[in-house]
Amino acid sequence: MAMRAGVAGGVLSTLAVAGASGSANAAEPVTQTLELPTLTADLAAQVAQSADATQQAAANYQLQAERDAAAAQAAKQAKADLAEAKEKAEAKKKAAEEARKAAAERASRDAGRTTLATTASTATASAPASGSVGAVISFLKAQVGDAYVMGATGPNAWDCSSLVQAAFKQVGVDLPRVSQDQSTVGTDIPLSQVQVGDILYWGGKGSAYHTGVYIGDGQYLDAANPSKGVVIQDLSGYPASGAVRVL
Repeated sequence: MAMRAGVAGGVLSTLAVAGASGSANAAEPVTQTLELPTLTADLAAQVAQSADATQQAAANYQLQAERDAAAAQAAKQAKADLAEAKEKAEAKKKAAEEARKAAAERASRDAGRTTLATTASTATASAPASGSVGAVISFLKAQVGDAYVMGATGPNAWDCSSLVQAAFKQVGVDLPRVSQDQSTVGTDIPLSQVQVGDILYWGGKGSAYHTGVYIGDGQYLDAANPSKGVVIQDLSGYPASGAVRVL
């Protein structure tokens, strides 16, 4: 019985220890459960970090999208600017070509006029009499003080071209009646080489609006306008556009 009691006591002790151990083991999950808030906080931090990363990625995507849109707009504008530049270049090229053609046509017309005028002047002034320039200047100076009247042909009133025509007619040179045609006769003379008796004109050759005659010493004589009449003037005050010589 004592043996049985000892065995039983040992068994109970063992069970008690096992029970205590089991109780201790059973309590461990409770202890681990107390650590869950720490794990939950870590998880929250990870979630927050993930959210920040997601937000940053979204911001990056939006920025890239804006850059792409800006690049597309810039490319579109560049294409439009290039097209406009091409149109302007074509317009300038066309205008230059038209100007070149117009200049060529004017040169051709001027050449034809010069040829005809030279032929006419050769026929009418090929052999002027000795002292003819002096006779022209003398006639012109005799008219100083006469009136200027548009269309008048003397003897006491003149317009610019009729006075020039009458002066050269004194020496047998028949000039055209109007300034435009008088600017195309004879030989073209540079203004730096103008001599007494040369016809001066103002305006374009073949489209001159006024003529006079150079009388020397930087002066010319012309039927100027209604307020001045026939006068002698300084060439420096009203420089001519060109000069022709028929004597």
